[in-house]
Amino acid sequence: MGFDPSAYLTRFDWGRARPLGGGGSLREYQVVAYDREIEIAPGVFFPAWTFNGTVPGPTLRAREGDRLRIRFINAGTHPHTMHFHGIHTAEMDGVPGIGAGEVAPGRSTVYEFRAEPFGLHLYHCHAVPLKRHIHKGLYGVFIIDPAGGRPPARELVMVLNAFDTNFDGENEVYAVNTVAFHYMRHPIRVRRGELVRIYLVNMTEFDPINSIHIHANFFHVYRTGTRLRTDEFTDTIMLAQGERAILEMRFPYRGRYMFHAHVSEFTELGWMGFFEVTDDDL
Repeated sequence: MGFDPSAYLTRFDWGRARPLGGGGSLREYQVVAYDREIEIAPGVFFPAWTFNGTVPGPTLRAREGDRLRIRFINAGTHPHTMHFHGIHTAEMDGVPGIGAGEVAPGRSTVYEFRAEPFGLHLYHCHAVPLKRHIHKGLYGVFIIDPAGGRPPARELVMVLNAFDTNFDGENEVYAVNTVAFHYMRHPIRVRRGELVRIYLVNMTEFDPINSIHIHANFFHVYRTGTRLRTDEFTDTIMLAQGERAILEMRFPYRGRYMFHAHVSEFTELGWMGFFEVTDDDL
């Protein structure tokens, strides 16, 4: 089955949870790296390296203070790692030469650490050459909810990414969630007046900056999501690679509203879509 960017928006992997003695929860996940050809635009295919068969990989989610145990299996053809952004010991950092280091094809390891700090994070392969492993697709979103939670909202995960289809060091296809122009053909439906929360992560390789602009609206920005007060109120933000932000907004009017990178080249090469704002039940 192919990757569905619409389903990816709201798909969260909470792992297998069980209570720990003395309080708290242990969450266990399994992530497998393997090579797979993916479709990045209708009829355009890319030889990717994936976590669990998709680019981005699964959105791993936990609550602040949980104990996390991630079993990583390398079923690919190159050495890989999983490097998590967050706070943990050096041995759990998923970089070459420390702890398990690079995991050879056919081998596995376990990363284990406490979920902290709360916020919007990411994970990615840190094997060398780093830009190749990231560009090939080995990254995903890692969300740690605050212990007290956030207000109820329609939550959407958006990863800014791009693909160098002829391997010349420059991208030919840009997207949010991998498939160019997907949300032009399949607008993201939200209800008028409801709180919309976007977990936005930039994983674009080869270009130093990516951005998002939402038409006819403004949003609150929570940079890295590690604080519960907003940093700014705007309609456009820029992000370097690995930078992320939580955006919150409400749409006051029905209709279709465009969103896109505010870099014209990226927009014309696939990074553009629509919100469909409705009063209907979703």
